[in-house]
This record gives sequence, structure tokens and C-alpha cells, in this order.
Amino acid sequence: MLKLHYHPFSTYSRRVTMAMIEKQIPYESVIVDMAAREHRAPSYLALNPYGRVPTLVDGDFVLYESTAILNYLEATYPSPALLPADTRGRAQADAAMKLCDLQMSRQTGTIIFPKRFMPKERWDLAAIAQAKTEIEKHLAIVEAQLGAREFLVGDRYTLADLCYTPFLQFLPLMEISAPPAVAAWSERLLSRPSALQTKPAA
Repeated sequence: MLKLHYHPFSTYSRRVTMAMIEKQIPYESVIVDMAAREHRAPSYLALNPYGRVPTLVDGDFVLYESTAILNYLEATYPSPALLPADTRGRAQADAAMKLCDLQMSRQTGTIIFPKRFMPKERWDLAAIAQAKTEIEKHLAIVEAQLGAREFLVGDRYTLADLCYTPFLQFLPLMEISAPPAVAAWSERLLSRPSALQTKPAA
């Protein structure tokens, strides 16, 4: 059975647990207590030398970085499919997943980590403002790409949509008002059972 080392507050871990639910893949979950610095323990660093979550263990195979794990799960458990069948559609999904990490996820972390886990006097307000500007610019591009479509790539839910979901969850906390198509898309994604079952408690 697959073993997933994760933390329930981790947006990147949430991507993987959502994919497991969408694909109905059985797995053993192992919470890495980051507050207790378990991610820096030698036993964990032997699995993931970067000391991050999630980390997937499949027998003697170990994989980290969430998008790599998502692609591995898609290749290993192809049904139900979470990527388009055609080459161009897969390329579009890959591009969207990469752009999510470059233009959304890092910037979201700059805002939500201090707001969730640090006292206000320790916030870097200039960095938060810059990150918010970058996210708003990116969401304007996503708005144009979505148009009247329900999902980001093709006509159905894919890993491209899944990758964005944990970060869209925090738009209210980041005080970002999504443009109309993005707002409707976000509502659709966050109402899926996989999103509801993995919604963070804090």
C-alpha cells in the first residue's frame, strides 16, 4: 500500500490527498509533526532531504514534490483520468500546473503563512502587498483563459484545477476578490467532495 507522509495544514499535501480521493486510491497516511520538527529528523530527511511535505513511498520507491507525485499517481492509477487524453491537452495541463506553482502558490505562501501562524507584528507587509499584486495579476490572466468554461483545461476537471484548489481556499484570508469567472470556478472546485474532505481546520 502507498504511504503518504504529509501535514494536514500543508497546501501541497492537500493536492495529493485530494488526488487520492478523486482516484479512490487506498493509502496509509503518516502525519509529519512539523511543529515538533519531525520534518528535520534524520529518519525523515533520509526520505526527503529537503525536509518538506508531502513525500510518497511506494514500496522501495520514494517521491517528493507534489506535482511529481500527482503525475506519478496519474500514470500508475490512470482511471479515473485526471489529465486529458490528447497530447495538446496534457501539455496545457502541465503548463497550468507549472504556472500555478510559479505565479500563485509561492505568493500565496508569502501571505497565508504569516497570517495563519505568526503574530501580526512579525508580518512583512511589503512582501505581502507584492505577493497580493502578483496573484491578482495572475488571476486576471486565468480569468481570460477560463472565459465561459467550467474548468481550466478542456471540458472537465483535471490536475490543473486540482493544483489550484488549496490556494483558492485562501482568497478570503488574502483579501483578494476574484474576478467573476475565477470566482465561479473556485466555488465549483471547493465544493467537490475531495476538497470538502481535505479542507483545513485552520
